Amino acid sequence: MTKKKIHVVGAVIENDLGEILCAQRPEGKNLALKWEFPGGKIEADESPEDALKRELIEEMALDITIEDKITTTTHEYDFGIVELTTYFSKIKSGTVELLEHVQMKWLPAADIDTLDWAPADIPAIKIIKEKKGNRIEN
Repeated sequence: MTKKKIHVVGAVIENDLGEILCAQRPEGKNLALKWEFPGGKIEADESPEDALKRELIEEMALDITIEDKITTTTHEYDFGIVELTTYFSKIKSGTVELLEHVQMKWLPAADIDTLDWAPADIPAIKIIKEKKGNRIEN
C-alpha cells in the first residue's frame, strides 16, 4: 500500500538575541514529545507561506513575517511520507501561547541539536547551525 504524502511547513523563528524557537509536540499525537519547528499541514489551494502564517496563528497566536526558505526535506514515517519546507521567520506581533505544544524553548542556534527532534526537522537543523551557529565567533 502506498503511504500518504503529507506536505507541511515549519517556521524557524529567531528572536532579537538570535535564539531559535523550539516547540515540543504533545503526547497522544504522532511523534509525541519530539521537538519541532512550529507549523503544520498545507491545505488544498494554500501556498506554503499562507499555510505557515495560518498555522502559527492557530498553534501559537503569533503573526509572523516569513523570510528565506531554508530547505525542503522528505522523511518516511510509519504514518506517511512527510515533505517539510522550513523558512526563517520573525514574530511580527503577538506573544507565544502554547495552544498545541506542551513546551517551548528559545535556544542559540549552536545548541538546537541538543533536543530530541522529529527526524524530518534534522536536515534543517544542520543548515541552521551552519548559517547561524558560528555568527558569534566570527
